[in-house]
Amino acid sequence: MGFSLDFLMQGFADALSWTNLFWAFVGCLVGTLIGVLPGIGPSAGIAILLPITTMIPPTSGIIMMAAIYYGAMYGGSTTAIVVNIPGEASSVPTAIDGYEMAKQGRAGPALGICAIASFVAGTIGIVGLTLFAPILSNVALAFGPPEYFALMFMSLSLIISLSGRALLKGLIAMSLGLLASLIGQNPLTGAARLTFGWVDLMAGLNFISIIVGLFAISEVMINVERSAALIYESRIKGWMPTWEDIKRSFGAMLRASGIGFFLGLLPGCSPAVTTFIAYDAEKRFSRHPETFGKGAIEGVAAPEAANNATSTSGFIPLFAFGLPTGPPLAVLLGGLMMYGLQPGPMLFQQNPKFVWAVIASMYIGNVILLFLNLPLVGWWARIALVPFPILGPLIALFCIIGAYGIRFLVFDVWVALIFGVIGYLMRKLSFPIAPMVLATVLAPMLETSLQQSLLLSQGSPVIFFNRPIAAVFMALAILSILRGAWVQFKTHAPEIALDDADE
Repeated sequence: MGFSLDFLMQGFADALSWTNLFWAFVGCLVGTLIGVLPGIGPSAGIAILLPITTMIPPTSGIIMMAAIYYGAMYGGSTTAIVVNIPGEASSVPTAIDGYEMAKQGRAGPALGICAIASFVAGTIGIVGLTLFAPILSNVALAFGPPEYFALMFMSLSLIISLSGRALLKGLIAMSLGLLASLIGQNPLTGAARLTFGWVDLMAGLNFISIIVGLFAISEVMINVERSAALIYESRIKGWMPTWEDIKRSFGAMLRASGIGFFLGLLPGCSPAVTTFIAYDAEKRFSRHPETFGKGAIEGVAAPEAANNATSTSGFIPLFAFGLPTGPPLAVLLGGLMMYGLQPGPMLFQQNPKFVWAVIASMYIGNVILLFLNLPLVGWWARIALVPFPILGPLIALFCIIGAYGIRFLVFDVWVALIFGVIGYLMRKLSFPIAPMVLATVLAPMLETSLQQSLLLSQGSPVIFFNRPIAAVFMALAILSILRGAWVQFKTHAPEIALDDADE
């Protein structure tokens, strides 16, 4: 199951055949389009195209489906930056600074740095996949419910950082996110909660509908209110990132790639989680944290790098143990089994030709994505030049189609519209939206792992502190909360002193 240069070279020979190159290109192109359109997502995209793959050879089929996955993870950043519509949950942190850059006329450099960060992180991730698949896959097996709860709790503590100076408003936004995630059924017992007898609420609120409403619908409402001629008025300043932009963000790309790669080994730790962690880590590491949220290019590079590194490293537990780390890889697992390929330790021994062809195709797909998307940067950025009276209704239409297309329920459209109003009110009252999104992302796994852990320990919370990995994450969470509280106190102390002096 170990790394072999001969196997990799043979994999490149197979992946560079015209047939496999064609399907890799098709996967990258389709994946990018799926990522751009809100509401479809890589899981649905792979599932929709799965029947088509039965008509082509297994290696070509899996190469195409893998390319759809990592292509979609890149594509979600495009509309997040240009029109503040995150195509995927993992694109929400990218929108925080990316859309601010776009409003400053720098949509082109933001999109360009996304393509470069995706390429750098993807390459690092694939090298890690090539060299360390047998070793690193064991990391996933060391995690049980207590470790997952501690990791999710640590991630939730990032809300203090994402709230900026408005900590109380951030905590209120987080509470709303947690409350929204409680609607539906208890993940372990199946008991209905907060449904008020309404059948549509039994399945819960779909996350894509929530973020489409919070970001896109509310943005349209804000622009309608100010009678905008364009979605943002600034003149476009360059189509591509400068060398200074690349130098500023290169360190962020490397750090976020590491974070995304190692966390991506854990089932359930999806790009939607790792992008927030990478964004927060970069903000803490930066010499100028005050620029984050105002158009910092590092704030675009970090989540994009983590996004693609996580997507790549998820193939390690998938191939080595048959453990999908997220919904798209679960669909891909179904594709493998459809072809009679059983992921696990024996896959590398029984089907090395197939495995190494897929791994080699990921190197090639990464290059295809770079050359496919960099030339399109100027084209995407020109969307900003479309008059808002034309663009606004189109955005609203795509939002409605995206929300409806998730489960083909009008209910999901209403959810998007309601959260659009909530997002509009939050913006008017200066409530940060990111804490609400993060809480909604983390809540299902946080709740499930908490209930499972307490069942294991017969109700004792000590289980989170007497297991080494869980204890480390809990300690980091507590330190993060204490540090955030101290920063908030230092920030507001001078204001309180001034108020006292005025009195």
